[in-house]
Amino acid sequence: MEIGTGESDYIFYADESGDHSLTSIDLNYPVFVLSLCAFKKQSYCSRVVPSFQRLKFKYFGHDAVVLHEHDIRKQNVDFRILTDKIVRESFISDLSKCLAKSPFRLFSTVIFKPDLRFELFPENPYMISLRICLQQAYHFLNRKGQLGLRTHFIFEKRGKTEDSQLELEFHRIVAGQNDLGVAFDGFSIHFVDKRTNSTGMQVADLTARPIGLSVFRTDQANRAFNLIETKIYRIRRYAKPSRGILIP
Repeated sequence: MEIGTGESDYIFYADESGDHSLTSIDLNYPVFVLSLCAFKKQSYCSRVVPSFQRLKFKYFGHDAVVLHEHDIRKQNVDFRILTDKIVRESFISDLSKCLAKSPFRLFSTVIFKPDLRFELFPENPYMISLRICLQQAYHFLNRKGQLGLRTHFIFEKRGKTEDSQLELEFHRIVAGQNDLGVAFDGFSIHFVDKRTNSTGMQVADLTARPIGLSVFRTDQANRAFNLIETKIYRIRRYAKPSRGILIP
């Protein structure tokens, strides 16, 4: 696969689980999770995308369906076929295989909102998570010899105001306002509509909630997390330990 001059071999897709509000906390899910998935472009094109395309054609007859964890879990819209137990078990099994066999690295931060001390971390949970995940990505790219190359980070659109705030914070972090005190040269942010049929975005969506549940409900069976646990990039060096902030 030919890569454009100055382009990184890797691409990152982000999604979140839970909301970042600290004034209204859902006690049934009091966490905010940011999941950032890194794919090597060559394997993404040759292995990851084709496997998910085959899954869609097998169960829906077309590849226009977007795999959203919430819709799958609630059996909404296209996923009404999952009300049939046999179909559901077969689909979940095949989807699990797609995730398990897909080569990607996972960077994630989980914030347990009731324990977040505002006086120490006045930023909202999204911005805290963003900084930590980007620092992890920087460390990963450094190990891969990819620093300085243009690396694309794809985020889902949430609203004009929210997107503007996120973009501003992203640029601040990569300019050097981070725990490392260095610029993340080449980091580039992009926003896509939630209906965009991007395999990378769908993988990020499928990983976020299982990570949150692995921290919040440790005694609950979590098959999805078991599938992706080995893909988590475990680096804590650049995260300031604090009650309320966890890195799986």
